[in-house]
Amino acid sequence: MRHDKSNVRVTMVQLSAFNTPQFGWVKSRLPRRAQPVPPIFQPEVAAEAIYFAAHKPRREFIVGWPAFKAIYGDKIAPWYADRVLARMGYDAQQHDGPEDPERPNNLYQPVDGDHGARGIFDARSRNWSGRWWLSKNRSWLIPVALALIVVLLILIVVPEF
Repeated sequence: MRHDKSNVRVTMVQLSAFNTPQFGWVKSRLPRRAQPVPPIFQPEVAAEAIYFAAHKPRREFIVGWPAFKAIYGDKIAPWYADRVLARMGYDAQQHDGPEDPERPNNLYQPVDGDHGARGIFDARSRNWSGRWWLSKNRSWLIPVALALIVVLLILIVVPEF
């Protein structure tokens, strides 16, 4: 696309776990009720990131510290993430109460009704992601951080300054 000078841009928005209604109607064979792996973010955080990425395209945006850890952890030590997930991932996908195997699910057809954007995890969900804020604002944060480092180095090297 660059070769053809296309105006099309591809942006990857890496998401963490979100409080969406899918956990109320997805087909699950887990013994307990399904949940997003905590920490859980409200869907508006994802919506803001996707909207922002559509208007200010960049190769990648990371929303949430868990997504950052998964992406870079897998690059540095993929074997470690595999072991952690094997030990903790199964239980982290479940929460209180047994799953009702007879509840409606969307495996073979959509579940009737408007399920909205939010799931049942409002009390445990965050409305803000520090990692997303850093990703969104890196265009001015990086120069400011570099300037602060230079100032600190000057103050250390030249104490009379």
